[in-house]
Amino acid sequence: MFSKACEYGIRAAIHISHQSQKGERVSLKEVAQAIDSPVAFTAKILQSLAKEELIISSKGPTGGYEVPMVEGSKITLLQIVKAIDGDKIYNGCGLGLKTCNALKPCPLHDQFIVIRDEFKAMLKNTSIEELANGLHQGMSFLKR
Repeated sequence: MFSKACEYGIRAAIHISHQSQKGERVSLKEVAQAIDSPVAFTAKILQSLAKEELIISSKGPTGGYEVPMVEGSKITLLQIVKAIDGDKIYNGCGLGLKTCNALKPCPLHDQFIVIRDEFKAMLKNTSIEELANGLHQGMSFLKR
């Protein structure tokens, strides 16, 4: 459903939020290790998230990545998906047709719109902070 970059981006944002809740910044290598992602690939993903101001990148000896806790509860999965994959997932055809719409629907059009809209609502209503809380409580994990 998501690109590999987006999957890693969501996991990275959750990990960074989790560490930010503890008052810690995390290095690129720590993020890559925590989400089981190659370092260079993780760097590109974090660069996209920082460019959209979803995370903060600080340089220097005490630098690293963080999510400001004031803003953390406002950052949603929808924002992360849009920053990495764009909004194609919310506008595309379930069968991948280029000209699928209400006037010329594909066989899945009506059912897919409902699923797509519910999916978008879930992403819009889910913050990275609440997902990071699951890590903090030991109820979820980012790698196996």
